[in-house]
Amino acid sequence: MPSSEHARAGITLGALAAFATDVACVVVFCGLGRRTHAEGITVSGIAATAWPFLAGTLSGWLLSRGWRRPTALAPTGFTVWIGTVAVGMLLRRATSQGTAVSFVVVAALTTAVLLLGWRALVAPTGRLSSRRAR
Repeated sequence: MPSSEHARAGITLGALAAFATDVACVVVFCGLGRRTHAEGITVSGIAATAWPFLAGTLSGWLLSRGWRRPTALAPTGFTVWIGTVAVGMLLRRATSQGTAVSFVVVAALTTAVLLLGWRALVAPTGRLSSRRAR
């Protein structure tokens, strides 16, 4: 699809980069978790751990229409974060994976730091660049 078609669809390189950053954050979270619990750091292992959370990330993006304001804490960041945790845990439970309360708390806190943290870091530059553009 040419870039003009992407723009008409509301998809920009910035939105794609933000989505990729969210995906990377979820993969990092899953990799850290596997390492902490001495589960192998393999592509298949991380994929098996990450898929429920990645489905939640995608759900959050679709629900918030994240491509409109991809770096915004609200609504995009919070919706993506809550979707990542809520859908991820529901899918883990549906597939008989662990959903202990302590895991839910750690997952919620870690993904909040990752998914909201990068947005908080880029927010000041976004405000500055939009002021300069005026």
